[in-house]
Amino acid sequence: MEMLSIEEELKNNSYPGRGIILGRTPDGKKAVAAYFIMGRSENSRNRIFAEDGEGIRTQAFDPSKLTDPSLIIYAPVRVLGNKTIVTNGDQTDTIYEGMDRQLTFEQSLRNREFEPDGPNYTPRISGIMHIENGTYNYAMSILKSSNGNPEGCCRYTFAYENPAAGEGRFIHTYMHDGNPLPSFEGEPKLIGIPDDMNAFTDLLWNSLNEENKVSLFVRFIDIETGKYETKIVNKNQ
Repeated sequence: MEMLSIEEELKNNSYPGRGIILGRTPDGKKAVAAYFIMGRSENSRNRIFAEDGEGIRTQAFDPSKLTDPSLIIYAPVRVLGNKTIVTNGDQTDTIYEGMDRQLTFEQSLRNREFEPDGPNYTPRISGIMHIENGTYNYAMSILKSSNGNPEGCCRYTFAYENPAAGEGRFIHTYMHDGNPLPSFEGEPKLIGIPDDMNAFTDLLWNSLNEENKVSLFVRFIDIETGKYETKIVNKNQ
């Protein structure tokens, strides 16, 4: 698979929607996660990321302007022991609760499907990172309508064991802007991951469409110790 430039992928797409990146630094020592949200409506743009324990939550920047919290207020990131869950909706809680009951990542998502926001039927994208005894694996999932038909749900899970240093995978909700918005297609894109967390955060934020970007979360986790560093960037300050 051709390695793509995340900078070009973002700069050439005005509306990828919400995106998850999971990967590993070139020195092999850090597991990397990134999650961004974008918005076209005032309700979607009226958000920030805020730390919540070991994870984060979305919050209304101006509570007086919040109209419908159902699909925009959720916990994108939660930590369950040595597992870090990253998703674009409240399925974070579904995965957390399922895996806490010894279900697999895939099994936990069996009773969920794409979002009920026709005609877009936004895919639910999810990621799980597992770090244990100096080993690191991750998986990604997308639940999407059947070619825009809400009568069917297509479920895809991609698992990456012992991921290569300097490589990551990128999955997002929409192929590009449109009406209705076309769902992501194919397997997660192969991209390069750098060692420098600050530089990576700046690269992602500066590459996202200025009008549509809302918030960005980046975390680097030490694979040996489990200790992590987090950066959050919010357009609304």
